[in-house]
Amino acid sequence: MKTKKIGLVFLIFLAVIFVSTCTTYLVLKQHIQNIKTDEIALPTRFTNNNTDTQKAIQTDFTYAAERSIHSVVHVKTKYKRTTSNYSNGSSIFDFFFGQPEFRMPEQQIQEQMSSGSGVIVTTDGYIVTNNHVIENASEIEITLNDKRTFNAEIVGIDASTDIALLKIEADSLPTLSLGNSDLLKVGEWVLAVGNPFNLTSTVTAGIVSAKARNINILNSEMKIESFIQTDAAVNPGNSGGALVNTNGELVGINTAIASQTGSYTGYSFAVPVSIVGKVIADLKEFGVVQRAVLGVQIHDITDEFAKKEGIKTLSGAYIANVTKGSSAEKAGIKEGDIITSVNGAKVETSSQLQELVGRYRPGDKVEIGFIRDNKKHNIIVELKNRSGNTGIIKANDLSILGATFTPISDTFKYKYKITGGLLVESIKNDGLLAQSGIKKGFIILKANNKNIHSQKDIEEVVSNAKSNEEGYKVLFISGFYPDGKIVHYVIDLTLN
Repeated sequence: MKTKKIGLVFLIFLAVIFVSTCTTYLVLKQHIQNIKTDEIALPTRFTNNNTDTQKAIQTDFTYAAERSIHSVVHVKTKYKRTTSNYSNGSSIFDFFFGQPEFRMPEQQIQEQMSSGSGVIVTTDGYIVTNNHVIENASEIEITLNDKRTFNAEIVGIDASTDIALLKIEADSLPTLSLGNSDLLKVGEWVLAVGNPFNLTSTVTAGIVSAKARNINILNSEMKIESFIQTDAAVNPGNSGGALVNTNGELVGINTAIASQTGSYTGYSFAVPVSIVGKVIADLKEFGVVQRAVLGVQIHDITDEFAKKEGIKTLSGAYIANVTKGSSAEKAGIKEGDIITSVNGAKVETSSQLQELVGRYRPGDKVEIGFIRDNKKHNIIVELKNRSGNTGIIKANDLSILGATFTPISDTFKYKYKITGGLLVESIKNDGLLAQSGIKKGFIILKANNKNIHSQKDIEEVVSNAKSNEEGYKVLFISGFYPDGKIVHYVIDLTLN
């Protein structure tokens, strides 16, 4: 009896332990599940509750690449450099009052080669590229994507935008249609198509990093820098090539890179098609760009400057000076005004203002929005050319000298304290000026002791030049380069 009682107690003890163990297990299991559920639920709920989240869209570049590579060409150039010049900058008095003693210069011919890219813009053979790709070239060869080659002629150049227009004799060529660079957005995908390092038909992809970027790379007095900045890989040889959107439309001409090594390091720059289209249209029709100017000196507005001048905006182009007799002065624009729009297009920076005005021709009337005394105004301005009128400028090319010229602006005159002069805007490599050593950017002040103020002046000097006792018809030219170097040149007109 006693044994049965002990056995019953033992069974009850085991039952209690079993029930207790099961209960503990179930509690711990539920607790562990709750912990795991909580750990997973928090990030899941956070993601699901974000109703603004959008799925990334995978971009296919094959369509744009296929449209582009057949319209981008390889531009190969040869330079036959003939060096001969008489230079003597030792005496400032010789520069203003005398002439150097004439002597026939020795001549040496050197041949160099270079290459870049270009874009076919018409089926009959017009090709746009950079001015620096073909500048001073004696021969230009175009190779199409199908390996056909053509010799190209220069239709016109524009140093102010670094754009040049070429022509080959061909038809039924593949072209790139012009897109709208104004519609480009920062972060939008673009392709760069060209011939880097002579690797033909190369396509790279990137995004638009910034717009209206001024990098101060052009040397022209009337330069317009409002580049599209991208991170598409661009290297030497890409210059003049296409920047296209994902629709395969031309939105820019690749022009420059920011690099300390000479190769791509993350930043590339393209001239927007809003500028390119205007330039090539003018070059095709007139041989020279019909450039309209407001006649103002401008700069951006910094926070420090705004506080100092009591300006309530940081956007727009600040008018630092208004040229006498200019379009701006005639319309009533004054120093201290802030231009904020051109024909409704917003102006954030001075480079944007240059780009917008550069789209128009002399004689065009535009509506300028501006701020004066922190109040908004609008005014109609009739744009003029740099000569101060609304006439069409023709390609001023003295065939005997092989160069194009442009008058000196009032701003340039004021900067260098001169009253006249003529800027050598471009040089033909086989012309007499190039053979004598004169380079683009030279400012002619005197020719055969006559003060030069216009192309007409130098035309008269050339036509009236007389032969000396030795039978040479000589042209003595005196002037200076923008770096201040004063130089005399001797040109033998009998070489023509």
